[in-house]
Amino acid sequence: MGTAGTTMNLSESFLTALDSLLANKLRAVLTMLGVIIGVAAVIALMSIGNGVNASITGEIQSIGTNLIAVATDFDNSGGYPALSLSDVEALSDRFNAPAVSAVSASVQGSQEVVYGGNTSRVTVTGVTPNYFTVNNLDNILGGDFLTQQDYDTAARVAVLGYTVAEDLFEDAYPVGNSVRINGVSYQVIGVMEKSGSNFSQTDTAVFIPLSTAQSRLFTERTRSGEKAVTTITAQAASEDVTDAAIDQITETLRDQHGITYANDDDFTIISQSDLLETFDVITGTLTAFLGAIAGISLVVGGIGIMNIMLVSVTERTREIGIRKAVGALRRDILVQFLMESILLSLVGGLLGVLLGWLMATVAGRLIDLETVVDGGTILLATGFAGGVGLVFGIYPAWRAAGLRPIEALRYE
Repeated sequence: MGTAGTTMNLSESFLTALDSLLANKLRAVLTMLGVIIGVAAVIALMSIGNGVNASITGEIQSIGTNLIAVATDFDNSGGYPALSLSDVEALSDRFNAPAVSAVSASVQGSQEVVYGGNTSRVTVTGVTPNYFTVNNLDNILGGDFLTQQDYDTAARVAVLGYTVAEDLFEDAYPVGNSVRINGVSYQVIGVMEKSGSNFSQTDTAVFIPLSTAQSRLFTERTRSGEKAVTTITAQAASEDVTDAAIDQITETLRDQHGITYANDDDFTIISQSDLLETFDVITGTLTAFLGAIAGISLVVGGIGIMNIMLVSVTERTREIGIRKAVGALRRDILVQFLMESILLSLVGGLLGVLLGWLMATVAGRLIDLETVVDGGTILLATGFAGGVGLVFGIYPAWRAAGLRPIEALRYE
């Protein structure tokens, strides 16, 4: 009986609150604007942030989460390159690094590449023949990759990135033609497919044999006099053994370079999984920060709701007195005004979700990004909106419920 009565009272309070809001449509809409804008901003900004996170994660994962990059730590190397082909050979030995399945090396720098009257300054990368396989770059558009024979003979051949080929060869077919790098002719033997990735950067690169690059373009040497390489890329046998592979690479290179203490390492190691975790933290923090900023407007909207509800209490003082005189309890008045406040917030929240989704979709198309509107974001925004309505509606509802019937009936 008590439960039925409570349900009836709640239903009656809901209908009374709805009637009150419908009787003042314009004021209700204007009151909801703060919540609508706040929720829309939360949805749009967090969706864009989630989209950026998903895009970066997808690009890193497409390269491979079992890749490990080794580069020189110039702070500890005395300004000299620290890595060489002897390090590559040591890491390729399964006895030294059983968790490593393949190792490649590269050396790179900026060079002007010329074809006819077209010139483009790009990154020229000298690579070992297995570089493309190790780095999961099997996207050849035309021609062939560099071969072991090209490496052994230090051939003057090149594979062009998609954008480089497009810029230099506007109408001609690149494969079979020659480009000039640092004044020397190189035959184009292949063109990479368009990757569109911000991480692999193959679109704006030119690849030549490492032996050719070391003898003609990048002649730096290590402190011991060996020909230097810029980066060593190792592929762990699987993602599960990446940490073991890193440990083995570290120990092997320390043995190679005669290093005893970790603080003296003249190399740095970065794995794709570490990179992925770092970007997850950065983008997650950025998304939460954007959501928090947008949430401020929800608080402002809540203050607007409290203001209007206080005005409503003042306007309806006589109505409250009549309801109390005919038997309405303090609880009934409290629930009615709280219901009005929560209704304003929730309806505003739902409209804000629709507006936010629209804003996120339009923004995504403008910046060529697939935004991610997930259920968690929607629940968070609407839940926060409802909470704002509850919190900022408590004082006006408490004030209405506290009116004395006699004084309320005398109010003009």
